[in-house]
Amino acid sequence: MFKKLVAIEPVSLIPTAEKKLHSLAEEVILYEDMPSSVNEIVERIGDADAVLLSYTTTLGKDDIAQCPNIVYIGMCCSLYTPESANVDIEYANSKNITVTGIRDYGDEGVVEYVISELVSALHGFGTNPDGSPRTPWNGLPSEITGLKAGIVGLGKSGGMIADALHFFGAEVSYYSRTRKPEAEDKGYTYLPLQELLSENEVVITCLNKNTILLHDAEFKAFGNHKILFNTGLSPAWDEQPFNAWLNEDNRVYCDTLGALGDKALLDHPHVNCVNISVGRTKQAFDRLSEKVLDNIESYLKEEYALSCADMN
Repeated sequence: MFKKLVAIEPVSLIPTAEKKLHSLAEEVILYEDMPSSVNEIVERIGDADAVLLSYTTTLGKDDIAQCPNIVYIGMCCSLYTPESANVDIEYANSKNITVTGIRDYGDEGVVEYVISELVSALHGFGTNPDGSPRTPWNGLPSEITGLKAGIVGLGKSGGMIADALHFFGAEVSYYSRTRKPEAEDKGYTYLPLQELLSENEVVITCLNKNTILLHDAEFKAFGNHKILFNTGLSPAWDEQPFNAWLNEDNRVYCDTLGALGDKALLDHPHVNCVNISVGRTKQAFDRLSEKVLDNIESYLKEEYALSCADMN
């Protein structure tokens, strides 16, 4: 059991999970707003040995160094690589602090978002960002059937989006750092990035935070009258070539400003940004809570086993 556990910001745990925390620490403090500075982060942590945070606050070296009692940091958000994390994991590990994160808790909502927006675009449902009636993307209402769609980053969410598009009859290709034989067994074609961009009418980027793959050459290969979805937490592109591409007959879809990057683009007629994290659903909060508690309990069990071994 921890002596003191502090959630330094809202971490989206369901009420039963918050209640469970009290059986895992002698003292539990859950802040309901985000800290505004490093000093406030340090003040909130204080003498706590366990810290929880979401993706909206960065816990860097300076914060961690000023809180010598920390032994555990639980990220209540996606952790894919140390480089893309909002916790300085390398420094934490150097201080024998365990950092855990979770994955695959909000992917279903992302898949639904992509299919929903794509169907609306192809059929001409709803309105444009300026409130005018939307017309079908290709003049006449069309189905996903036969659509050429490319996935950039075939991880868990990218694979789920590919499966959904395939179910509706799309011709799916993908680009990834490594070939995915299991995807190719389903009929998905691997293509080099520029070739994928050139050959597909719709491209969905599913990349880790701060991963940029779309540069000037990629947008030139992508060409005109194309649809780009970005499902990541940050832009997948360089700003200047993206803006030039966007000013042509192209469209971009993303759920949050973080994925879009530039607030000024929210009013761009070719930008469709709902400005809501589509992965934050009731079911996602259930999955998130379960995974966060599993991480804490696994850590405590391991520490208990180690202490017993030391006693023997």
